[in-house]
Formats: sequence, C-alpha cells, structure tokens
Amino acid sequence: MYREVLLAHNEQPHHFYALSQPTHAAHGHNPLCGDEITVHLRIESDRIKEISFTGQGCAICKASASLMTLRLEGLSVTDAEKNAQGILKWLNDATAEQPDNLGELEALLGVRKFPMRIKCATLAWHAFLKALNQPAISDKHEGSACGCCGEGSGSKHPNGSCGCGS
Repeated sequence: MYREVLLAHNEQPHHFYALSQPTHAAHGHNPLCGDEITVHLRIESDRIKEISFTGQGCAICKASASLMTLRLEGLSVTDAEKNAQGILKWLNDATAEQPDNLGELEALLGVRKFPMRIKCATLAWHAFLKALNQPAISDKHEGSACGCCGEGSGSKHPNGSCGCGS
C-alpha cells in the first residue's frame, strides 16, 4: 500500500509548479543523490495560502514534497512550522512519537528503514522551514539576485527559473 502511495505522488505530484508571485521560497539540494527542490509559499494573514514546489529528484523526494504541500496548505504559519518539525523528527528518529493524523504521510514510514533515503524524504520539509525563515520576497529584486535563493537569474538559477519572475 505504502509503495503505491509514493508512486502515485511521484507520477502525479500535487502542487508541482512555481507560484507566480511567492512571498517566500527556498531551494534545497542533496548533492549525494542530485535531488533539488524549491519550495514556494504565498503567506497571507499568517496562513499558508498557497504552497508549491519545483525541481527534480527521486520518487521518494518528489512524493514527500507532494505530500508536504497537501499537509501544510491552509495552516497557520505556526501550525505549519510545528507540523514540519514534527514530521522531520519522526522521520529522523525511530523512537520519536508518531505525529497525529498522518494520513498518506504514513507511507514515508518505510523510508526510516533506509538511512540513505531519509535525506530524500526530508529535503522538501527542510526547504519549507528555510523558506519560512527567509525574509519576504519583495516585488522588485535587488541587482541581479533572486529574492528566493540569492542566485542570479537565467542558467545559474535553479532549474532556470524559480517562478518569481527574476
């Protein structure tokens, strides 16, 4: 069952696009396997109004990012941050208490048996927390750097563009 959930989220991920005007974003990269994920957020009135991701990665990485967007969209920033921290703790520590109402996220339970794959499952969650702690993206970028990740636009930018319009 769990394998089917992960495969379905990999093949048809939810929220797999760049937001046109994110308020926050961050890029995560796992150099050991090549996974790259950029998480885009639109925060309004202290809520995750919209969340999406772009990038490339293995099935576990992409499925985890898809599941993350479903879990966090609509939550308050505080609740989303607590959720992400709880999921990361649960994935990284086999003795950690299982978070409530995991739903399809329970499919990630099997990843804990393979320590090398935990980074695949946690990359998007770390990028989400990083995005929350970034200053809000202004409407205009300073110089040629992107407000999302500090990279220049064009070919040096992750995946060519982060969707912020730089």
